[in-house]
Amino acid sequence: MPSPVRPAQPARPVLARVAGWFGADETWQRPRPPVGRADVAWAVAIGVFGLVALELVRSVGVLRETGAPWWVQWLAVATGAGLLVGRRRWPVTVAALAAVHMIVVGVTMPMVMGQFTMQVIYFVALMSGVAWARDRRWMLVVVGVIVVVMFTWIALQFALGNAAQDYVDEATAGERYGVLGQIPAAVLLTLVINVVYFGGAVVIGQLQWRSARDRAVLERQAATITAQTEALRQRAVTEERLRIARELHDVVAHHVSVIGIQAAAARRVMDRDPEATRTALAGIEGSSREAVTSMRGLLGTLREVERPGAASDAAAPGRAPQPGLAQLPDLVAACTTPGRRVALDVVEARPGAASRLGTPLAHSIHRTVQEALTNVEKHSTATRVSVVVRLDDVAGFAEVEVVDDGRPRAGTSGSGLGQLGIRERTASHRGTVEIGPRPTGGYRVRARYPWREAAPGVPDSPDGLPDAEVVEQ
Repeated sequence: MPSPVRPAQPARPVLARVAGWFGADETWQRPRPPVGRADVAWAVAIGVFGLVALELVRSVGVLRETGAPWWVQWLAVATGAGLLVGRRRWPVTVAALAAVHMIVVGVTMPMVMGQFTMQVIYFVALMSGVAWARDRRWMLVVVGVIVVVMFTWIALQFALGNAAQDYVDEATAGERYGVLGQIPAAVLLTLVINVVYFGGAVVIGQLQWRSARDRAVLERQAATITAQTEALRQRAVTEERLRIARELHDVVAHHVSVIGIQAAAARRVMDRDPEATRTALAGIEGSSREAVTSMRGLLGTLREVERPGAASDAAAPGRAPQPGLAQLPDLVAACTTPGRRVALDVVEARPGAASRLGTPLAHSIHRTVQEALTNVEKHSTATRVSVVVRLDDVAGFAEVEVVDDGRPRAGTSGSGLGQLGIRERTASHRGTVEIGPRPTGGYRVRARYPWREAAPGVPDSPDGLPDAEVVEQ
């Protein structure tokens, strides 16, 4: 026989919601400040005000039925005010001591406990206990005990008040002025006042705690955002420096290689062909000037990496725009020697595709060709080199391929930075690259990039450096 289904208990969700509102499961803890001059000054001010008010009330004659000596009354006010010194440092302890103080003074000197200053002291103590408590569960336990004790005391007064009212009714023939007797009505009025007064202290204290928690969360988020912003700035600076380092490597390696080859050619034909010698020396002069100009522009950019609002390379005075497809013929011509023929072929799927290609992509193609030709000059015995640039804005790709017919030259070895730069450039455009010897002989460098149109507002460098698909042959 199946067991009967137990009805749902609505008390648990309510308690869970109450505990959640009070932050019982929160990991954040409000910082506990030390006792400062402001705490002492406020406690002294409240104590002095309370003593002055006590003596004024005594002068009116309200305290004539209080049997305790005046110095005991002063001690009650002073000790109550003194509790407020540690209300932020030891909030739960102060709240518990204030509750004990209220009950003791209320039993022995009810007229003193009912003074406005004493009620302010108890209100602030309970509110601070809720607002500054670090252990929220322990705070709920202490505040719960305080509330239970307080209402038990009021209930006891209500029971005694009913008994006293019955005696009064018998003596006065049952005369009443309302629904309830005078004594029970006074007790219930005290209950309502305490619920509103001390309930307000608990609610206000909790609102203060939640406000402090929200401010702490916002400050932590602001600090995280600041740290992330600084990290992104440092990353951008590092990436810019790496880009400039690659540019310097490409420029220096290419032009120095061209100068070396032209110088060797001039030396070989110096005696028998003066015209070829002059052509080679002119090539050396042009390559050296271009190298100096490029290095000057890159070094100027390097100086502006960490300067906010620095001018771009194209806008800065005395600097040429970044090389692109238009400079490829000059690059190929500089690498052509009597013993090596370099051919360039630009294939466009539609007329004018080269003019529609984005500047960052055109620059990467130029640098890829430059690095590939530099490697041929330094490390290959090739006599024929083919440079093919395919621009297909229909299929959506741009491709550059450099193929030679040579073999590795003996006694030469590179650092690998050139090929690493080609891979990084291709990766920055989310493209693919193939670098390696061909099965039929020679060496091939081929990089394919997703097509990017030239448009206003396109950044000079792509965002991020994701990994590229690298195919080694």
